[in-house]
Amino acid sequence: MLNQTIFVSDIHLCESRPSITDAFIRFLDETASQSEALYILGDLFEYWIGDDCNQHENIIEAIKQLTNRQIRVFLMHGNRDFLIGPFFEKRTGALLLDDPTLIEIYGKKILLSHGDSLCIDDIEYQIFKDKIRHKSWKKVFLKKSLNERISIANEFRKESELNKKNKSDEIMDVNSDEVNRTIIRFNYPDFFIHGHTHRPNNHLIHLNGHSMQRIVLGDWYEQGSYLTIDASGIKTHKI
Repeated sequence: MLNQTIFVSDIHLCESRPSITDAFIRFLDETASQSEALYILGDLFEYWIGDDCNQHENIIEAIKQLTNRQIRVFLMHGNRDFLIGPFFEKRTGALLLDDPTLIEIYGKKILLSHGDSLCIDDIEYQIFKDKIRHKSWKKVFLKKSLNERISIANEFRKESELNKKNKSDEIMDVNSDEVNRTIIRFNYPDFFIHGHTHRPNNHLIHLNGHSMQRIVLGDWYEQGSYLTIDASGIKTHKI
């Protein structure tokens, strides 16, 4: 086992893209299995309609194989799979994290987030997010049949794609002031790692006499990527 920690985000697994599912399972078996820990920072699935669904059993089993080997797996909710709950944790052995979460590894403070909370200029999305994350909405939704939930999730996906076409890139990206406020709230971490925007990059930030890096993870719609951190530093990899 290698002395490294792996970070990924925005895998967006779905039944219509089996090649990405196959690639992610290989990644878990061949790459993540050689690490100390794996952090999945949201949107593991294109959508998740509740822990009682019978989808992605192969992914659940692959994650369980990792945790059975004492490799820690941490999971953060994304905007597509925020209904992942305790039963998923139990079945996989993964641990759900709050968003954001501050960790320390290899002597470095690392702030983790999915990233959608930073996109405050997209007011329409933030209103929608507040609605569907409310416990009353989730309670009503989870009482619906699986077929009804699948239909609603597909409608949300279609609406999301249509809305994106009418929004500027700036609106859908992070707000720099919100990034700075978050960094200050968590006392200037060495790294701030998130996904969501599908704009992989490494941003150097100088704020109030502190220097840090904001690293945006790439999505897996067309090409997989992941980030590793070990005692020697940080590195981005493509699959």
